[in-house]
Amino acid sequence: MTVNRIVSFLPSATELLYELGVQDKVYGVTHECRFPSEAISKPQIISSVINSDNLSSNEINTQTCQLLNEGKDIFILNEKNLKDANPDLIISQETCEVCAAYTNQVNKALRILENRPIIHSMDPHNISEILDSVTKLGEILEEESKAKEISELLKKRIQKIRNTEHTNIPKILAVEWIEPFFTAGHWVPEMIEIAGGKNMISKTGEHSRRMDFEEISNSDADIIILMPCGFDTKRTISEYMDILEKDEKWNSLKAVQNQAVFAVDANSFFSKPSIRTVEGIEILAKIIHPQKFEDVKVSKGSFANLYQ
Repeated sequence: MTVNRIVSFLPSATELLYELGVQDKVYGVTHECRFPSEAISKPQIISSVINSDNLSSNEINTQTCQLLNEGKDIFILNEKNLKDANPDLIISQETCEVCAAYTNQVNKALRILENRPIIHSMDPHNISEILDSVTKLGEILEEESKAKEISELLKKRIQKIRNTEHTNIPKILAVEWIEPFFTAGHWVPEMIEIAGGKNMISKTGEHSRRMDFEEISNSDADIIILMPCGFDTKRTISEYMDILEKDEKWNSLKAVQNQAVFAVDANSFFSKPSIRTVEGIEILAKIIHPQKFEDVKVSKGSFANLYQ
């Protein structure tokens, strides 16, 4: 079946569709599809119940937990825009019901649409699976050659970082949420290991989970990297200043005392299983081994030391 009309329920899929050069076939996206900037002008099929821009970390967590406990949806489906899009293909995910539109929205879409579209679920949990998602979507869209070109280039960038030898492997703690504390799971531990660090607490492929301060303290991390899900560097720094900067227990940590705490643009390079996680690996490499990766170019504002 030839695909001519696509709806993306997943920001990382939207990024990939543009990279594959099929943006003219995209007839619907989500409120989170902001990259590339051209995607913002596409009709919005999915929006969020929670206005996270105006809430603190704790407020976002409280509202999210309340909705999930009550069995309510976090995301809203725009039925008119969906019908107007009339997709041949809907791209969704089943990795996290908090981060992007989930099974409920797909089922609603199928009930609404007269013509049943192809449903393609992208559910990577590690870097290899993220690269595989490029190939699989390329096959569905009959863009195998372009998909292979993208995948090979990404692999070369990863290998450049992975193949660099290090005499020391610092212990790294990646924090995916600040209040309450959450580990950074899924692909992030592998990203840290590729970049030349030893990831603490979480394991590759595991879901992110809540962690207590004792776990953080016991990890004895050399470097702490704050990457709240969906936040950019500026927002993360703001959260840090409000919540952790004057916290006595936090300030007792080795990494804090050594001024080795960093904020990153998680929304762009870490929270989503997109091809931009490869730049996330490069960002981590510059944080963990700054002298060895001084010449590696990354996006402006993609990370910051909280003490510089």
